[in-house]
Amino acid sequence: MTPLKRFLNLLRLDKKDVYQIIFYAAFSGLISLSLPLGIQAIINFIQSGQVSVSWIILVIVVTLGVAFVGVLSLMQLRITENLQQKIFVRSSFEFAYRLPKIKFSALYNRYPPELANRFFDTISIQKGTSKLLIDFSSALLQIGFGVILLSLYHPFFIIFGVLLVFLLYYIFKYSYTPGLSTSMNESKYKYKAAFWLQEIARNHTSFRKLLSFDYALKKNDTLVSDYICYREKHFAIIKRQFIQLIAFKVIITAGLLSIGGYLVLSQKMNIGQFVAAEIIILLVINSVEKIILGLETLYDVLTSIEKIGEVTDMALEQASASDIGKFDQVTLEADNVSYRFPDSDKDVLENITLKIHQGEKIFVSGRNGSGKTTLVRVLAGLLQPAGGGLYINDGSYSKINMDLYRAQTGVVMQGETPFEGTILENITMNNPEITADDVKWALEAVGLASHIKRLPDGLDTYLHPDGMQLSASNSQKILLARSIVNRPNILFLEDPTDKMDETTASEIINFLFSKDNSWTVIVSSVNLYWKGKCSRHIVMDKGKITEDTLL
Repeated sequence: MTPLKRFLNLLRLDKKDVYQIIFYAAFSGLISLSLPLGIQAIINFIQSGQVSVSWIILVIVVTLGVAFVGVLSLMQLRITENLQQKIFVRSSFEFAYRLPKIKFSALYNRYPPELANRFFDTISIQKGTSKLLIDFSSALLQIGFGVILLSLYHPFFIIFGVLLVFLLYYIFKYSYTPGLSTSMNESKYKYKAAFWLQEIARNHTSFRKLLSFDYALKKNDTLVSDYICYREKHFAIIKRQFIQLIAFKVIITAGLLSIGGYLVLSQKMNIGQFVAAEIIILLVINSVEKIILGLETLYDVLTSIEKIGEVTDMALEQASASDIGKFDQVTLEADNVSYRFPDSDKDVLENITLKIHQGEKIFVSGRNGSGKTTLVRVLAGLLQPAGGGLYINDGSYSKINMDLYRAQTGVVMQGETPFEGTILENITMNNPEITADDVKWALEAVGLASHIKRLPDGLDTYLHPDGMQLSASNSQKILLARSIVNRPNILFLEDPTDKMDETTASEIINFLFSKDNSWTVIVSSVNLYWKGKCSRHIVMDKGKITEDTLL
């Protein structure tokens, strides 16, 4: 889909507001162009040398016309403000809904926070759309009405209209494509520069060293230089458009003043008509200038829509139509399951066949690259198998409502951190079904209860992104508490205690494997204490299960 088509689809969502803006612009344009006619009549009355009631009425009408145009502009402003708010809200929820549901294959080799940063392009769309709708609609209508009105004064002005149409066509035809292309490239390097600054901020400790600091600046210089290069290319197109506009204004102004003066001298126009015609011409030329200068805004809006479109076009997980409800027991079965990463020509998992019953405690091991992490994530429903069948309680994976399945699992994956919010929000996700007793139980289980009691705000303590003010071990404890607080049927864990000391880790492991807890545990960890507590050991090598034994 082209950026322009995306923009038109965006406007269709609020076509009622758009039609109102165009209607007010048309009405305002007609009134604005009627003012020169009123001025023409006033000048004619003044030339007669008499003060009359008609002259006074005309002055009042013209003044009221100016005021009414102002009122119409205010009404347009109110509508565009509503439109901007709708665009922001719609875009915000679009991102909030899509980001958690994007398929892993679509996210592969992409950095999710960088995709989330595309949301800031919404601001460009808000302001740009408002400007385009008001300026372009009023300008185009003023140009159309103005040319029609001028042609009534003298047929010569029809040539002016033809030249005007030719100019706009020429600029759009030869500037639109390169202008949009350079704007897209400029935006690309703008994001690269912003992303690098984000990386510097995220790893600020590493970049404090002198050599690292120099590297950070040099890379920033390279990215900024690329940005400036494409910015200059884009500006060259804008400059060319403006030079064409200046040349057109000079030629038209000289021609119209000369020929208009000739028409007055030859008595084919009176002085009032001449003044009115020149006012209309100035209005039309200003409208043309608005459109040409507004092309930069158009490029910005289309670029922003395209950048956001790259996120909204990403494939989402398909929602399941079935509803299996809450269940007490979960049995997992994999039948010749395979998985392949999007950019690979080789399966990471091959012919995985296994069955896991409720309550089993399974330790998954293997060398780096053996496929153990991928296996755990496929079983957890985070990755969809490329081949074979995965069954949950004897139901085909593809027919299972994965949202309900995930609601019965607890997951701690590597790379996860607490999010910005209170400790309570991080643990419960504001789930109304989780009680205060559930939270207390989970905190005591992971050894966080005493620490939180010492905090001035307790569970209401606000955490920064990544849990920056927490120790690494406490961050892991919060993630573990989140995974068990709703007492799930299955726990999928990837090195969930590797940041903790041996004693603390052992205490948590003992709790998770207590006979009081009937959940299934599937864990991958370098800590062999987990293996000692498990009842089953699965060994992975080169994407295959090489050993599946009871302990």
